Amino acid sequence: MRPFDGRRILLGVTGGIASYKTVALARLLTQAGAQVDVIMTRAAQEFVGAITFEAVTGRRTYTDIFGSGNALDHIRLAREAEILVVAPATADFLARAAHGHADDLLAAALLANVSPVLLVPAMNDRMWANAQTARNVSHLRGLGYTVLDPDEGPLAAGEGSGPGRMPEPETIFAHIARRLDSDDALAGRHIVVTAGATREAVDPVRFISNRSSGKMGIAIAAAAWRRGAEVTLIVGHVDAPMGAGPHVVHAESVDQMAAAVGQALPKADALIMAAAPADFRPAHKAQRKISKREEVQGMAIDMAPTTDILRATLPFRPPGAIIVGFALETGDALSRGAAKLKEKALDMIVVNDALEDGAGFGVDTNRVSILTPDGVQESLPLMSKAAVADAILDRVGPLLSGR
Repeated sequence: MRPFDGRRILLGVTGGIASYKTVALARLLTQAGAQVDVIMTRAAQEFVGAITFEAVTGRRTYTDIFGSGNALDHIRLAREAEILVVAPATADFLARAAHGHADDLLAAALLANVSPVLLVPAMNDRMWANAQTARNVSHLRGLGYTVLDPDEGPLAAGEGSGPGRMPEPETIFAHIARRLDSDDALAGRHIVVTAGATREAVDPVRFISNRSSGKMGIAIAAAAWRRGAEVTLIVGHVDAPMGAGPHVVHAESVDQMAAAVGQALPKADALIMAAAPADFRPAHKAQRKISKREEVQGMAIDMAPTTDILRATLPFRPPGAIIVGFALETGDALSRGAAKLKEKALDMIVVNDALEDGAGFGVDTNRVSILTPDGVQESLPLMSKAAVADAILDRVGPLLSGR
């Protein structure tokens, strides 16, 4: 799984109750193809056993700086690491790291390390709010380390709720990916992505929609953020988790999605319109629930066209912005996609046929063709939507670099 396959990750675990979550993080990283070396402090071993990490990583767990054969472990592990992650990072460890201590294997490896560093604090909310912790965190960030802010939520038993909770393993996993997969063409760019289906109201309880799950747009947003972009993800109804990173804006109807796109686009470097906004809406919304008993006889719903969101952006597209459309068809997909590419003045259109096996709505794979105004037509094989997302961004990046 990009970008983890074969990458070397040094994972430090310190003495906090949140260390049980780190086992799940180590498993996620290993399943994605990374080679994970775990260093546990003495305090961490009070919460979870070294053998647990060996079971999920398939590799030795390191605990001691002293002893025969251990003398240079801190140098070797730091040299081999492509990123050093400490999760949880307790208040004590943050203090020792900020002052350059090397009194255990993890602290010594941190001093010897030259790869990116990601620290994931977890502690009681009062400890996190303490001025000394705040100064330590500020100093560590000044050294170039990335220090995540803790989540708000339930703390240890009897401690209530507040900021101090370690982020979930999936969130940490995403932040590690972002530091391993920075793309010079996308880093720092503002990418706006739309995803999912809109819902057009018939009455206060019913609506017209489509089968879009939002998986393709969510995959593009996740990949763009992982590769270093700042991402605004505008979503209608979706049936997939949106993950960490992108700034999410919810839009129920076509009109709401059009307004959200209109607000985000002027400051965007690229718009990737992967959503499936409805083409039609009820011409009139009933103000009360339509009664089956009273009004079913001869009932009909008059339909009206919705706003064409991409066409509506033509007057206010920023100079140099890359505009990418999607065309989901049911037959004659390439010619229909080529027509939309021209009509909506797009830089690229991604075309697929909903009737093809493994493509279309609700599945985790897709088979697409990418068309550009210069007549290039590139048909990609059936692949995961995550892989399709990277293939699209591999083509958006050079377009951005050329403008």
